[in-house]
Amino acid sequence: MASDGQVTLNDTVIKAGANKVKRTGKGKVLIGFAGGAADGLALFTRFESKLEEFPANLERAIVELAKDWRTDRALRQLQALMIVADAKSSYFVSGNGDLMQPDDDGLLAIGSGSLYALSAARALIRHTELSAREIVEEAMKIAAGICVYTNDRLTIEEL
Repeated sequence: MASDGQVTLNDTVIKAGANKVKRTGKGKVLIGFAGGAADGLALFTRFESKLEEFPANLERAIVELAKDWRTDRALRQLQALMIVADAKSSYFVSGNGDLMQPDDDGLLAIGSGSLYALSAARALIRHTELSAREIVEEAMKIAAGICVYTNDRLTIEEL
């Protein structure tokens, strides 16, 4: 899982080296978030409590978070998206009630440059023999070269 480091406010770069990928679940679960930084961190904390409640069941923890996010009045106001993954599965979740797993290629993307990075990663998977990490690095470089809200200061976490 990878993220760029850029945080913007309207058309101004506020921070260039933010970490938008975190580890939880005793280091066995990765969470990436996009959108409002404080909202993403609030959701990270909420997800950690769900993971503690359902430690052996990532799917149950993320489903419970998605239900809370959609139905809780305060959580509904949070403007963020999340990707959650362990070694076996990954999920996209939003406050609109969206909870999805990836297509057969296993790729998920969120954030301003996500469509660029996702497109590049899909092309690289189909037409190269690069490792997963190399694909992530190259796809993020391509996104950073196109999207003004994406930079090349990457955080990459592997399981």
